[in-house]
Amino acid sequence: MTKRGAATLLWTPRIAGIAMGLFLALFAFDAFREAQSAFQAIPAFLMHLIPSAVVLGGVALAWRFPLAGAVTFTGLALAYAISVHWRLDWMAVIATPLVVIATLFAASWRHRAAWPDTTSCGT
Repeated sequence: MTKRGAATLLWTPRIAGIAMGLFLALFAFDAFREAQSAFQAIPAFLMHLIPSAVVLGGVALAWRFPLAGAVTFTGLALAYAISVHWRLDWMAVIATPLVVIATLFAASWRHRAAWPDTTSCGT
C-alpha cells in the first residue's frame, strides 16, 4: 500500500469518529427547546451530551488501539440498536455510521498488523 493510502486508512476512522461525536452533540441542543429558561436547560443539555462523550471516548481509545476502537464502536452500535428496539429508521441514522466506523478501525488495525513498518505516517 502506498504511503498516501496508509495515511488515509489511518485518519479516515478517526475523523469519522470525531464527526459522529459532533453529530450526536447536535441533538443535545434539543434540551434548550424543551426548557422554560436557559438555566433550567443546562442539566438536560449535559445529560444529552453523554452519548457524544462516549463516542469521543471511543475515538480516544481507538487512537492508539484501533482494534479496541473496532470492538467499541461495534458494541455502541449494538447497544443503540437494542435500546431503540431494532427500529430500522433510527438505526440507519445512528447505528449504521457506528458500524462503518468500526469497520474502518478494523481495517486500520489489520493494516497496522500486516505492515508494522508503515505505521509512522502520523502516530
